Amino acid sequence: MADIVWTSETLPLASGPLQLRRSGSGTPLLILHHDIGTLERLPFYDALARTHTVLVPSHPGYDGSERPSWMRNVRDIAVIYQALIAETQLRDLTVVGLGFGGWIAAEMATMAPRGFRKLVLVGAMGLKPERADIADQALLSYIAYVRLGFADEAVFERYYGAHIPTERLEQLDLNREMTFRIAWKPYMYSPTLPHLLGDVATPTLVVWGREDRVVPLECGERYAKALRNATLEVIDGAGHYVEMEKPDVLVRLIKGA
Repeated sequence: MADIVWTSETLPLASGPLQLRRSGSGTPLLILHHDIGTLERLPFYDALARTHTVLVPSHPGYDGSERPSWMRNVRDIAVIYQALIAETQLRDLTVVGLGFGGWIAAEMATMAPRGFRKLVLVGAMGLKPERADIADQALLSYIAYVRLGFADEAVFERYYGAHIPTERLEQLDLNREMTFRIAWKPYMYSPTLPHLLGDVATPTLVVWGREDRVVPLECGERYAKALRNATLEVIDGAGHYVEMEKPDVLVRLIKGA
């Protein structure tokens, strides 16, 4: 099978330039990454690009995208991604949100309750847990926070190596700073989102790693209950970064949703 080729471009949106990588062909998938940013190439992305047009933007202020000085909340990013959809004229779109990106995807769905083909929320932040807490990254080093998201230490080392390069550490620092700017008070959830989710009619797949130590499984249960057309799938042997620990399982669920 031919190797997957990715291209990178900068979209000149009115709200600010946005970095976007894309690959593949077929019905489009918009993948929204975690608060730690994303590695450039993941087997998860490549597997989906074999059957879909996959678009992976860098959130404003994260990784390769310019930081807007005016941005103050997660819903602002959701609005920008709605502009991205309009600018690229995406139709029949599935939105896949990973962790922090799942929160953004949920906000986008409340803006267009029937606007997407499917919605996939994987370990999504955005809702306040009642019995536990979302992991506070201010209390952890950059690396300890990333490690916390893996159920299997060996998988962490497979992706990040035994010694993370200084450039990657600096980017984790910048990504964390941006997260604090827009999601600090309240930390990693929206008090309004639970009241808006009930109007979302988009078929939704909620996926959670059973060993997620970053966002409690009860948040997945809350999403599945709040959304009118949602199912919950819990994956054994996975933590918060399901797309890295169990990419094949997640790809099958997305394709079958």
